[in-house]
Amino acid sequence: MQQATEKTFLVVGASGATGRLLVGQLLDRGARVKALVRSPVKLPETLRDHPRLLLVHANLLELGAEDLDVLTRDCDAIASCLGHNLDWKGIWGPPYRLVTEATRRLCNSMNAQHREAPGRFVLMNSAGNSNCDLDEPLSLGHRLLIGLIRVAVPPHRDNELAADWLRTRFGDGSEQMQWCVVRPDTLIDENELSDYRLYPSPTRDALFDPGRTSRLNVARFMADLMTEPDTWTRWQGRMPVVYNQAVVA
Repeated sequence: MQQATEKTFLVVGASGATGRLLVGQLLDRGARVKALVRSPVKLPETLRDHPRLLLVHANLLELGAEDLDVLTRDCDAIASCLGHNLDWKGIWGPPYRLVTEATRRLCNSMNAQHREAPGRFVLMNSAGNSNCDLDEPLSLGHRLLIGLIRVAVPPHRDNELAADWLRTRFGDGSEQMQWCVVRPDTLIDENELSDYRLYPSPTRDALFDPGRTSRLNVARFMADLMTEPDTWTRWQGRMPVVYNQAVVA
């Protein structure tokens, strides 16, 4: 595992189930981490007391431009593990474009700064969202059901729009800003890291034949992207799909 000594990373959605695992992965690699949270107590105490962790208690969408610039200025990369709460208010209540607006604001802030190297943004998304730059075959049933989900479940559309904004705004990478959208399939909790596979496009139907991806493996891959230059070079400007190896046919 390559050490990320002297690197500083920002993780938003850091108190979520995957976000806090990513924070732990980055700290284990020697990085300095800024963790943006709305509820610090949701982070384990072992993380909250870590000397290389800076907790930023704020609502991202309520930060002004100057506060955003301070937040992103010295960051080598930003990772978003933001998502909507799985309750009535979280799914059908505002903010309807939490992930999209956070992605746009963070990238624009980072992109406006004069940097020696391009900024990097890693977005956790979903295998249920297609990469429109690739010919990802979908069955008629999948297309019809996704169309209904897109209308009935606002968080799904939010995730689609966030990924599409990165893809169309920056293409496969610009001199100021580079990106990667990580697409796990059905997320599960596991206590230990396991083998996983990466693919440019889904190898299973996320609706009718879903795979599984442990949150630990998602966090590890996102940390690899942020700390390992070879991994970033391979996947930047792309939307890799992550599966636990054991469930891939």
